[in-house]
Amino acid sequence: MCYPDVCMEELAARLARDVDGCFAELMAEHQDLVFGVALRVVRDRAAAEDIAQEAFVRAYRALKRYPAQRVADIRLRPWLARISLNLARNNRRGVRPTDTLDAATSSAQAGDGPVRLAERREEHRFWSRLLDQLPERYRLAVALRHVEGMSYSEMADALARPIGTIKSDVHRGVRELRAAYETEQRTIAQREAV
Repeated sequence: MCYPDVCMEELAARLARDVDGCFAELMAEHQDLVFGVALRVVRDRAAAEDIAQEAFVRAYRALKRYPAQRVADIRLRPWLARISLNLARNNRRGVRPTDTLDAATSSAQAGDGPVRLAERREEHRFWSRLLDQLPERYRLAVALRHVEGMSYSEMADALARPIGTIKSDVHRGVRELRAAYETEQRTIAQREAV
């Protein structure tokens, strides 16, 4: 079994020796993260796909230019998240929000029937809508931590903020999500009571 940090260190070491031979693995391993970060910023699926593609192009070019030791020392997840985040912020457009949580996590699980799949999609849409209502700072922090599973250290690198600030943003974002959830549940209960 390969632990995430160990696997990433091994991949970085292999990239240092052979960028061309390992780059497809890097893309396969991190495409959801890169796309998810972009989607949470631009909130448009097509734009996020373009940004993810450009992020990998830039990552490849950088890896080809860097000395081998620098490549070996890169913390890949936060580095790629940072590239995606910067591109997304630079390319942000005024578009209608999409189902960001659903787009990133809607994979079916074994044994799911049509009813369970519909319930799962509806639940994802519900949480995605609540997440989309958060200010970007909190939305990114909560999504990177609880959807993408990044550590606080990785998030601090990706967002270029101190760990304490990251923890505070996640805490405040979760608190706002919880408040929005409770408000939504009260509204639903009031509608059903009528």
